[in-house]
Amino acid sequence: MPSEQDQNNLPTTIRSSRAWSWLLITTIFGIITDLVSKSLAFARITDLPVHIDRSQVLTEPNLGNLIPHHEPVVVIPKLLEFTLVLNPGAVFGIGAGQRWFFIIFTLFAIAVALLLFAKWTKPKDWTAHAGFGLIISGGIGNLYDRLVFGCVRDFIHPLPGMKLPFGLTWPGGGSDEVWPYVSNIADLYLLIGIGLLLIYTWTQPDPKAVAKKETSSTTDDSVPSDS
Repeated sequence: MPSEQDQNNLPTTIRSSRAWSWLLITTIFGIITDLVSKSLAFARITDLPVHIDRSQVLTEPNLGNLIPHHEPVVVIPKLLEFTLVLNPGAVFGIGAGQRWFFIIFTLFAIAVALLLFAKWTKPKDWTAHAGFGLIISGGIGNLYDRLVFGCVRDFIHPLPGMKLPFGLTWPGGGSDEVWPYVSNIADLYLLIGIGLLLIYTWTQPDPKAVAKKETSSTTDDSVPSDS
C-alpha cells in the first residue's frame, strides 16, 4: 500500500473522485449506448436480424456480401438515413484491412488519453474529463467490434445523396456525395470528444501570461510602501 506521503505526491487529478467520476460515467455511458445502438441497428434495419460471423468476415474479401440487400431507413429526409455497413478499417473506413494495426493503435490511444487526463487536466476540468471519456468509449466501442466480429458495425449515414458543388469528387473513392461515409455512435463520440478537448484548450489562459502576472504580483508585494 502506498504511504500517505506517496499519495500526496500523486498528480491532483488522480486523487480527485470528481474527475474520475466524470471520466468513468462518460466512458461507461458511451460504451453502452454505442454497443446497444449497433445491436439494435443490425437487428431491425433489415427484414431479418443480421448476425455477423467473425470467421466469415476474416475470409470474405467483400464484406458487403455479408449484408443482405435492404433499403435505407429514412430518419430525416435528405439529412439522416440508417443503412448497414461492415467496416474493415478505422473511422470512416480509412485503412481498410489493417485490423491489427488499429487494435494496437486503439490501445495505445486509450493509454495516452488516460495519461493526459492525469497529467494535463485539473480536478474541476469537467469538459476535458468528459472529452477524454467520450474518446475512450469510442475507442473501446470499435475495439470491441474488431475483436469480436473482425470488423466495425456502421449504420449512420448523414446527408444522404447530397452532392458536392461544381461536380467535385472526393479523392480516392471518387464519391461525389458531401458525406459518403457510414459511421456509428462510437465515431460520433470520438469527434465530440476531440471537440470538447479543443474547446478546453482554447479556453485555458496563456501559461506565459499567468506566469508574468504571478511574477508581477510577487514583485509588487516585495516593494515596500512609502507610507
